[in-house]
Amino acid sequence: MRTTTLALGILLLATAVGCAGNREQQALADADGGYTPPVSIYSVMDPTSLVYTNVAAGASPGDNPWRWAGFLLHPLGVAVDYGVNRPIYAITSKMPYLFGYTSEDSMVDGQRR
Repeated sequence: MRTTTLALGILLLATAVGCAGNREQQALADADGGYTPPVSIYSVMDPTSLVYTNVAAGASPGDNPWRWAGFLLHPLGVAVDYGVNRPIYAITSKMPYLFGYTSEDSMVDGQRR
């Protein structure tokens, strides 16, 4: 019983201390302008928030180094799509019984730009 009481006491103390804030640090952060406004006024938990905002448009181009790799490798990906992927879809659509080409594959192939 004593162990349970001690564990609950430590948990209660950790909860109370973890929720405590330092008003001086908060005042300095407010005065310093440490607040960064969100890209959107809509909640990220809102499933329709992507309808209202374009998150990629709000991000700066230099925020992620992999973005530049994507910019540089995009033409290579388009070339692979046209040179490899689309001919495979064209060949398999001619003999669906042999390759297992389904109506879902046809829909995906039809939605390409």
